Amino acid sequence: MKPDNNHQGRAPTAPTPPTKPPGRPRSQEADEAILAAALDLLIERGAGHTSIEQVARRAKVTRATVYRRFPTLTDLLVRAVEWEYRNVNSAAMDWPDLDSMVTAWAQHLSTPRARRLMRRLYGTLDDLPELLRAYHHAHGSHHSLAVRTTLQRARAAGQLPPDSDPDILQQLLSGAALQHLAAHPDTTGAQEVKAYFLAVLGQAGLSTPLRQGSTAR
Repeated sequence: MKPDNNHQGRAPTAPTPPTKPPGRPRSQEADEAILAAALDLLIERGAGHTSIEQVARRAKVTRATVYRRFPTLTDLLVRAVEWEYRNVNSAAMDWPDLDSMVTAWAQHLSTPRARRLMRRLYGTLDDLPELLRAYHHAHGSHHSLAVRTTLQRARAAGQLPPDSDPDILQQLLSGAALQHLAAHPDTTGAQEVKAYFLAVLGQAGLSTPLRQGSTAR
């Protein structure tokens, strides 16, 4: 039998290595459970009394599962704050007038969970400023811009003095909001919150009274 010359001089073909199966996909359900647990603990106990172990226990996952996603507690809490405001819609804050703006703000600040979260975030200013930066990036900066734009419209419409400064008024209202968070109970209703902001705007020169009884939009 003649040798098969077609294969003479060829190097033997190396066997093809077996294909490695893909890794286990990351669970979105676990991601959300971890973030929700971290946010709940931040609100309930504060950043200083929250740990990875507590988050893992609350989320019903292992500590290793949490650490695979978030190397540090700060990373986790920052992501949790961003996650809380993930559905912020800037278009929804395009308020046509002051009444719409004050109504929306009153509704938000009459929610106990929102009030407690804001106090926790501002309470971390010195020790964990990354959390407040995350809030401003995800929500606060958009809200502040929307408030200034609405104040500009109100000034142009003659509701505010022509020499009023929307930037200063926005800061005044933000300071008033923080004062309300500190001095009023979390059970305060939306109508009471709205009346509070109307009183502040009245001191700022609001010339056209707004509807105090309207809090639903």
